[in-house]
Amino acid sequence: MSAHPDTISALEATGGDFEVMPCDPELADTAEFCEAYGVPLEESANTILVASRRPEGHMAACIALAATRLDVNGLVRRRLGVRKVSFASADLTKSVTAMEIGGVTPFGLPDGLPVWIDQAVMDAESVVLGAGTRSAKIRCSPRLMLSLPDTEVVPGLAG
Repeated sequence: MSAHPDTISALEATGGDFEVMPCDPELADTAEFCEAYGVPLEESANTILVASRRPEGHMAACIALAATRLDVNGLVRRRLGVRKVSFASADLTKSVTAMEIGGVTPFGLPDGLPVWIDQAVMDAESVVLGAGTRSAKIRCSPRLMLSLPDTEVVPGLAG
């Protein structure tokens, strides 16, 4: 198995260059992937679905470098305009994105889902992201994400 076809279609639509990197599905989680494949955490970005708990139903896909942490209880919560927010469960993530944790990527997300990218991601020359499956990763310029719908760069989203 390789990258998800919707991911490849979304990447091709950007007109930019990208590389598909095969990945052992057992090593798809970021820390394990980076160690096994020699990718620095500073060059790996996680796409994390966050979901409100109070009130329910508010969601966003947040992208941050693996060496940082999302400000879930601060900036993310305030941007969603809710009282409580957390990382979405594996089941909710798969239901909303059609992707498994370890493979979630901004390329191929459903329309209408806000995508927030931490500024530090944009400062990298290239980043490794999920490929829509746990069997591959994508390396590309972070600028390719700016052509996706509902996408915004958010300074201080992670630290």
